Amino acid sequence: MSQSNVYSQCCRYHGQRVRITCDDGRVHIGEITRVSRNMVWIRPDNNLGGYGLGFFGDGFGFGGFRFGFGIALGAITAIVLASAFFW
Repeated sequence: MSQSNVYSQCCRYHGQRVRITCDDGRVHIGEITRVSRNMVWIRPDNNLGGYGLGFFGDGFGFGGFRFGFGIALGAITAIVLASAFFW
């Protein structure tokens, strides 16, 4: 998946729960809170346990920011709405 396709998809899913798979096999589930040309920020989903699903850090941003944690768009291999997997 090209970086421009990932960027467009992240913009389309902004504010929604998604499941992001990275090229190293890690899976992140949470709400997209911010999108830039190089990164997407997600806030871990508290209902799914957060830390047990590949999350790291405090899960709510660094330095007082509440954007979540960033994932480089180039590392993303797949992104889908989480509602397709959890209902």
